[in-house]
Amino acid sequence: MMRAKTWILKKHFEGLPKQSDFELIEINLPDLNDGEMLLESVFLSVDPYMRVYSKRMMKEGDTMIGSQVARILESRNPSFPVGTFVVANLGWTTHFISNGKNLLQLPPNWPESLPRSLALGTIGMPGLTAYFGLLELCRPKPGDTVLVNSAAGAVGNVVGQIAKIKGCKVVGTAGSDKKLDYLKELGFDEVFNYKSVKSLEQALRDASPDGYDCYFDNVGGEFSSIVLEQMNTFGRIAVCGAISLYNDTQLKKGPFVQVPMITKQLYMEGFLVTRWDNRRDEGINAILKWIQEGKIKFREDITKGFENMPAAFMGMLKGDNFGKAVVEV
Repeated sequence: MMRAKTWILKKHFEGLPKQSDFELIEINLPDLNDGEMLLESVFLSVDPYMRVYSKRMMKEGDTMIGSQVARILESRNPSFPVGTFVVANLGWTTHFISNGKNLLQLPPNWPESLPRSLALGTIGMPGLTAYFGLLELCRPKPGDTVLVNSAAGAVGNVVGQIAKIKGCKVVGTAGSDKKLDYLKELGFDEVFNYKSVKSLEQALRDASPDGYDCYFDNVGGEFSSIVLEQMNTFGRIAVCGAISLYNDTQLKKGPFVQVPMITKQLYMEGFLVTRWDNRRDEGINAILKWIQEGKIKFREDITKGFENMPAAFMGMLKGDNFGKAVVEV
């Protein structure tokens, strides 16, 4: 009988999550039935959405939500032989049983030179979020100026690189000078540290005196209120996240968006990447091709040890990670 280690949500988060909000337990997994498989998590993802959806989707005592790259250890399902690697969405657990539903096998053309952990990052959900959010909602044209915040994060860095591939000027913001150096390595045209500038409004204006045509928003809050005033007429805004607001315990009051939306005739749309699930292969193959051509680079921030899942999650929410945050079991 296999015993699985699992992190559960002991207490719903109030403000920034704390170690005491989680509990590590062990559970016994039953023997396999026909059509089932036993899988072992190899890499697990920590992502900002977990902070929001934990309240909406989970009860106290539930396994923390999340995805993993897993290896099949035992199989009674001919479609999934032993040794196959898959992407699953079974939460923070070391082992689990599946009948194959909702498991995604890694692409058959996955290069041996690429780490499989990228299926949780650049060649996974964050990369697809960047691909479809930018191309379908922002619709960048050659010569456009694209702004992306949290630009050194798992989604933002891919947004910027795809925008460069499409012939755009790209402005990125991040919270440390080290991250700014990385963005320059990726080809961003203008970068600035939003934490250290005296005036965010002036920093945005200096980075692009002619305004912004596209804005890929991962942050929300005051930052986005200021950006709206610098959007060009018919500008397009993809609202991907609002990480600046996720840990607030009280609802903030801020500027209203209607006036700049009207006067500049802006297009703003929020989205979930699951909207394009039926085009997943298109996005994966495009990103994989760009990586192989050297047009997209990647960086991961890997924490070793399943026992460190909460610490990696909390650090990611504070911006401690440099690249996609992943835990290696």
